[in-house]
Amino acid sequence: MDMTREALQYVVGLSEANTLEINGDTYTDKQVHRIDNNLRAAAIEMNTLTSLVDYAKAFADEMSNQMLVQVVSPTVVKLISCLDTDRKRECLVNVEAMIPEFAYGRYMDHESFIIALQSKFIDNDDRALLLRFAGTVKDESVAQYGDDGVTQTATVKTGITSVEKAIVPNPVILQPYRTFVEVGQPDSAFVFRMRQSEGRGVECAIFEADGGAWKNEAMRNIKSYLALSLEGLPYFTVIS
Repeated sequence: MDMTREALQYVVGLSEANTLEINGDTYTDKQVHRIDNNLRAAAIEMNTLTSLVDYAKAFADEMSNQMLVQVVSPTVVKLISCLDTDRKRECLVNVEAMIPEFAYGRYMDHESFIIALQSKFIDNDDRALLLRFAGTVKDESVAQYGDDGVTQTATVKTGITSVEKAIVPNPVILQPYRTFVEVGQPDSAFVFRMRQSEGRGVECAIFEADGGAWKNEAMRNIKSYLALSLEGLPYFTVIS
């Protein structure tokens, strides 16, 4: 049945399109598609801003007289042409940053949390405080928290070993790797929490507390980096 239907559709498609006038409107009895005047290349996939700058400076491929370097997000940049005669744009390069994954807003065991802080965040004072705080509680029960909205302390039940006590300000200011490595990583405010999970021991989490403002800063950093790197090349305009 499917082959018969496809065969009929093919035969119908061979016929010429006819136009009909109905109540003053013009209709066609088959689907038609406009063929563009311009051919467009598939985008080259890259992962660093350096690669994009090297490609742009090399002029390895034919480009239009004016190209746009668009900072789409903190992790995506595109090299696109201006509008052509079809009123369309050609994307020559698509750059996507390779950044480590981190589960913001989700609790994880404190050993994994400590490892993630050390490997996926830039070292600063608040990161050191969090590492010290998370390391004070072994994988056993946490009794309660004292939280005045500025600092947070943990107390443990009698009989549960605590290496030492630590006080952590809330929110904490951290710099996770969230954008291209060629630019500065924006710092952001995070709310830190620990809890006791049945069967899993102590768990830690950080929650974003800057309303996404870091994204604007990251995009500004990327734009500044690209504008400086492509300085003296009037063919390229950096936008965000």
